[in-house]
Order: sequence, then C-alpha cells, then structure tokens
Amino acid sequence: MVMEDNESCGSRVVDSAPTNSRQHRKKLEVYNEVLQRLKHSNNEEAQQPGFDDDLWDHFNRLPTRYALDVNVESAEDVLTHKQLLHQAHDPANRPAFDVRLVQVTPVPDGNSTDAVPFNSAIKEISRSALPLPAFGSSPNLEALALEASKSEVQDEDVTVTCGNLLRPMHEITFSTDDKPKLLSQLTSLLAELGLNIQEAHVFSSVDGYSLDVFVVDGWPYEEIEQLRMALKREILVMIEKSSPSQSPSESFRKENKTVIKCELDPVTIPCDGIDVWEIDHRLLKFGNKIASGSYGDLYKSTYCSQEVAIKILKSERLNTELQKEFAQEVYIMRKVRHKNVVQFIGACTRPPNLCIVTEYMCGGSVYDYLHKQKGSFKFPTLLKVAIDVSKGMNYLHQNNIIHRDLKAANLLMDENEVVKVADFGVARVKAQSGVMTAETGTYRWMAPEVIEHKPYDHKADIFSFGVLLWELMTGKLPYEYLTPLQAAIGVVQKGLRPTIPKQTHPKLAGLLEKCWQRDPTSRPDFPEIIEILQQVAKEVADEEDDRRKEKEKSSGGFFSVLRRGNH
Repeated sequence: MVMEDNESCGSRVVDSAPTNSRQHRKKLEVYNEVLQRLKHSNNEEAQQPGFDDDLWDHFNRLPTRYALDVNVESAEDVLTHKQLLHQAHDPANRPAFDVRLVQVTPVPDGNSTDAVPFNSAIKEISRSALPLPAFGSSPNLEALALEASKSEVQDEDVTVTCGNLLRPMHEITFSTDDKPKLLSQLTSLLAELGLNIQEAHVFSSVDGYSLDVFVVDGWPYEEIEQLRMALKREILVMIEKSSPSQSPSESFRKENKTVIKCELDPVTIPCDGIDVWEIDHRLLKFGNKIASGSYGDLYKSTYCSQEVAIKILKSERLNTELQKEFAQEVYIMRKVRHKNVVQFIGACTRPPNLCIVTEYMCGGSVYDYLHKQKGSFKFPTLLKVAIDVSKGMNYLHQNNIIHRDLKAANLLMDENEVVKVADFGVARVKAQSGVMTAETGTYRWMAPEVIEHKPYDHKADIFSFGVLLWELMTGKLPYEYLTPLQAAIGVVQKGLRPTIPKQTHPKLAGLLEKCWQRDPTSRPDFPEIIEILQQVAKEVADEEDDRRKEKEKSSGGFFSVLRRGNH
C-alpha cells in the first residue's frame, strides 16, 4: 500500500491498487474527512505539529469498524475519544469518561401530515439543536425515538407531531484498561443510576484499552453536571467493591513466608447440622498447581490419603464480596450429590486459609481438551458428554440451583470419561420469586436477559448450554472473531448466535435453535433436552449397528470366511 502526504491539507491518500481493501479505503476516507474538518474549524489541537500522525495513530489503534461507524460530521467526537484513551493510560484516571446531551433523529414514517416542514417544527422548540450521537443511530434506536411520544405540541395555530421531533438522550463514553467483566461493571454502574442503555458501541484498542460508548435514557434532567457527579460516585463505589482487602496470617504453602495483617472475620457458612465438612488445613498435603486464576489457584493434593483437588482463594485478593461468593459456593456444594456433579469433600473457612476440597478429576477440563490440546469428540462420545452435562444440570435445577456460568472450562472429566459439572463460584439458589437480577457469568456463553440486567431464572443456564453444545460440536470458541464485550453486544442488539454447521444432525440443529431463543420461556428444560439427546444417540447407535451387520453380510459373515478358508 502506498501512502503519501497531500501538501494542501495534510491528508493521507492511497493509490488505486487492487490489493487495498474497501474497508481500509473507507478508514482513510474517514480519517481525511475528520482531519480536514478539524483543521478548517481552526481547532487548536489540530494546528499542533505532528497532529496528522497522532490522529492516524488513533484510527490505527482501534478496529476498522470504529472508522466505519463514527459520525464524521462531528469530528470533535474523535478528539474526545482520543483524549479519553490517553487519559486511561494513567491508572488514577480509570475509567476516564465523558458525558453529553445528544439527540436521536427519528425516521419519518411516510404517513406524516405535519402542518409545517420538519425544519420549521424544530424552530418552534425552545431547546437549541443538540449534537447527534458519535456513532449515529441504529434502526432500533430511531424506532425508539419515533415512539417516544404520541402527544402533540400546540403553539398558536401550529401543530407539530412530537414523533417527528429530536428526542434528547445522554451519551456516556468510557475508556479504561480492557479486562474481563468490564461490560458487566459498566452496565451495572449505569443501571444503578436508573439509566436504560438504548445503544452501545464497544471497541478494544490494540494496546489493551477499551472505548465504550453508551446512548442512554432515564436521566430526568437535560443538564449534564448532576449526571457527571452521579457517575463519579458510582465509579468510586465500583472501585471500592473491586479493590482487594488485605488478609492475615501465614499462607497455605510453607515456602510462602509473607505475613499480611488483616482484620477479616471467619466466614459464616449456613449450617443445618446434617454433615461435618470443616477441614483442618494441616491435614492437606499439596501437590502440583494445575490451574491458576485471578482470585484463586487449583492444586492436585491429598487429604487423609485420598487424592483431591483444592481450590485456594488468594489471600491478597480477599474482600467482603469474594468471601460472600466463597460462602455461597460451599453452601451449595455441600448439598449436592450426583454422579455428574463434582463431589464436594470439605472446606476450610477461616481466613486466610479459605479453600474448597473436591474429588480430583484426572481428565482435566473439557475446555483444555478442546482448545489447548486441540482434541475433538467423535459423535457418539459428544452425545454422551452432552447427556452427562444435561443430567448434572437437571439435578441442579430440580434442587433450585442456577449455575450461571455453564461453559466448557467448568466441565471436568474423570478417569472413566464421565463428565461432571464444576465450579459453583457464581451459582445461586433460585429466589422464592423464581427470578433473579444480578449479572454474572462469562460473556460468550451468557444469556441476553442476564447481559441486559433483566430478571432471569434457570432458563439462562439453558441458553448457555446451547452455546456449550455448539462448542462441543465444532471445537471452536464461541464468536472467536469478536472480543467478549463485542460478542455480548452482538447477542443483545443484533440477535447474534453461533453459526450452526450445515452437516449438523437435524435434531441437534433444532435443539440449538430452541436453546438460543430470545424469549426464555420458549427454551426447553433439561428433561426435554435429555430426551432429544438420547433419541439422537439411539439413532446413531442403530445406524452403526446396521452398518456393522451390512458389512458382515457382504463378507459372508465370520463363519463363512472360515469355511471358505478350509476349501
């Protein structure tokens, strides 16, 4: 690709070589348009030496989709995005954010009989013209604006249909380091303020930062200062919740001699007096570390000569919220007994020695088998795995337990190739109302109602199972071409679902589509899923048996072969 500077305006131009992609050409066009608008508006920053290259670097650090979507008529928005990404480099500024009032332009319905032209109608409104959102409006958002009001505004002899006016909303732009559960935190933050997300644009930069733009309604005032202050307060609350507390005493491992002072009280676990599950950590003998996460490590160990797995919470990450999750996991695990659910053995509940002891699953996780070892399941085995998972999940649902994070990484295999559901760190006992509202889980497998903070029930696990079944069939990561945040936005806003391979068994294809229904009530329950999977498994077994018999018949059978050999 050939690029050169245009002396008259500093624009970058590109030759017409066929190797240049259409999207890249579009990005160059947008860059040139934004650059010219900023310079012609005498923007102070745009007059600085090296600004052309800085702006080009900004476009290059973000996906091409950013340039394709951004509103070039408001070039100052690009500068705001550039500044927020720069501010986010300093941890003290995270998340950097900006708030402004915007207007959503509805699409005329073609049946309007307004007494005055559209432009004249706007003049009748005292509110001055507001900028459009940075990324325009989707058809859904335009429809929302059209339906905003059915009433009419009367001013002397002029009648104007409010559906054709510009509806004010707020646009909130965040930039911070791109990390897991970022969308969850930001959407929770907005929900706490009573804001409804009507449109979201999520971008990840090549150097590990995020640019997340939300168009919201629900804030009762047009001015932005109160909203800005409210956002600051919620950000402080979010940071306080996520910052780790210090914890005391010695570590599990003798070689770690760091002693950290802390005032944490022992974790209180609900107890019904039925069983004794508290474990003396001195009886645990640690082996190799087999997995590590942000909040804990998993070790292969022994307890009273029994081979076990121990999940240890990292003492330096302990805080009140993590202790609550730990308590909930122990409370749930000590009550479940099923061959397709990892068996709980006991727990240590006094900080910093917080750990959960379970049976050791020597086969590792299904995720590692598929994505790290690049393994694959033959069709009969795949069906057996899916049935195992369904039976384990059906047991949990029958006991009013919602897993909330069903995915391949939370499925473990034992030495007999039995698959079991594991990791109840975010599982919950279903509320008496039957619905729940907290957001949790992993974006690629998460149900749309959970992403949107809507009330949900056990059917959220069904959606996740559908994505998991697709993962077992294809061996691919769901939405592997998108970041988790982009996948979540696509699932909610565009009805995005994994592409079902053409050769998929018809009954399995139908099952996937049922599990992925937007309406949770249209999704099947696990007894129905088990029945469908067992039907397919029987069909496969019968077909294999028929092929075997046909093969024997064509060869004359075993004894015929012996007879022919004796002649």
